[in-house]
Amino acid sequence: MRSRLLDAASRLFKERGLAGVSISDIAAASDAFPSQITYYFGTKEALFVEAACRDVLYVGRAAETSAGRQLSPQAYTRSLVESVMESDAVGFFIEAMTLTRRRRDLSPLVERTVERLHAEGLRAYAAEMIARGWQSRLDPADTARRFWAIAIGVTLEGHAMGRSPADLVTEMLRLLGPQADALGSARLRLVGADLSSAVPKSDENKSEEEAT
Repeated sequence: MRSRLLDAASRLFKERGLAGVSISDIAAASDAFPSQITYYFGTKEALFVEAACRDVLYVGRAAETSAGRQLSPQAYTRSLVESVMESDAVGFFIEAMTLTRRRRDLSPLVERTVERLHAEGLRAYAAEMIARGWQSRLDPADTARRFWAIAIGVTLEGHAMGRSPADLVTEMLRLLGPQADALGSARLRLVGADLSSAVPKSDENKSEEEAT
């Protein structure tokens, strides 16, 4: 039921915005009762934030999977950027981040999501560098944080300017620049990073909702 509510809420919020969706709308779309929404989430605003956090984590994971199939550092970066910037998840998440300025009680969920984006991005990026024999141009931890900071900034500015997803991809690729070099079987040098701490272990037992 919780997943059904999040699925319905995510779709409706993206279509209509927070103000344009009622608890009754979400309940009807998920074949639930309004009381179940308040039971699981408390308020519509809390549901909004959790749905946005879940969506951006899903997109981040899907982007890593897609990029992992690429054969060069340049194709890897482009795949990551296209997967993230062509989705509506980052814009949705920005709205949730903005909402927490007025609802500080909801900010811990956003903070945990940001940290998880960074941690999972670092894990995936460092693992790819090692597996491919590529050399990262920056500390992998800095690369992971920089990627999401740029994605959020480009999305925020792009939406304000009415730019298309293709424009957002182009701008983000320009700002990111080259991320790594292919050195064949050369040993990866993790700049300023200890490998044992650079690749955090994921908790396979957590559900997506619990993780956010």
